[in-house]
Amino acid sequence: MQDTDLEHGHGPEDIASRIGGTSQKSILRDLVYGAIDGAVTTFAIVAGVVGADLSTRIILILGIANVLADGFSMAAGNYSGTKAELDDVNRLRSIEEKHIREAPEGERAELREILRQKGLDGDLLEQATDAIARDKRAWIDMMLVDEYGVSPLDPHPMRAAMATFLAFLAAGMVPLVPYLFGISGAFNWAIVMTACVFFGVGAFKAQWSLAPWWRSGLETLAIGGAAATIAYLVGTLFRV
Repeated sequence: MQDTDLEHGHGPEDIASRIGGTSQKSILRDLVYGAIDGAVTTFAIVAGVVGADLSTRIILILGIANVLADGFSMAAGNYSGTKAELDDVNRLRSIEEKHIREAPEGERAELREILRQKGLDGDLLEQATDAIARDKRAWIDMMLVDEYGVSPLDPHPMRAAMATFLAFLAAGMVPLVPYLFGISGAFNWAIVMTACVFFGVGAFKAQWSLAPWWRSGLETLAIGGAAATIAYLVGTLFRV
């Protein structure tokens, strides 16, 4: 099989760019999380208000308030959670730096054991231990992964928060568009447009999954549709 049939190339430049070029965590989770939640919660509000047979004005007030307030709340929560993750990574780095400085032989023994469990032994094990121990950054990164089970890539709280908010805002406004423009049969249009968002987000995230795009799209559509149906049924209970 040629490289052209594979997902990425294996030439020296390809390898150097791919392996050495990743220094930040992906924001895929933040985008998908924000988009799905934005579409679900806003459409749930629309469906609930329609189910209660309230006015378009109420739909717009509650919908826009949700997009802005809940979107900001999600972004703030994601920022705080990602900041806590970053603080934990920095704490563990500080611990390892201290241990390497004050108990180097103990840390070398841990490094050696990690490499032994990866299949190295004999002279090769000692050479690999010496080589990695000469690069303190690489040494600490390996300890983070194999001793603590955390990624050595530093998360970026503000980047994660902005991705979540913008995705929430973009997807969350979709169910409100027919009402903003006074389109006839607005609720039916909101259903169709929101369903397209659910399916589109699912199909998009399938690029990073083994699932076919259509299956991922239908799965996300089913989740969003279930939430919207529940909101609509609850709204009908309060119909006046």
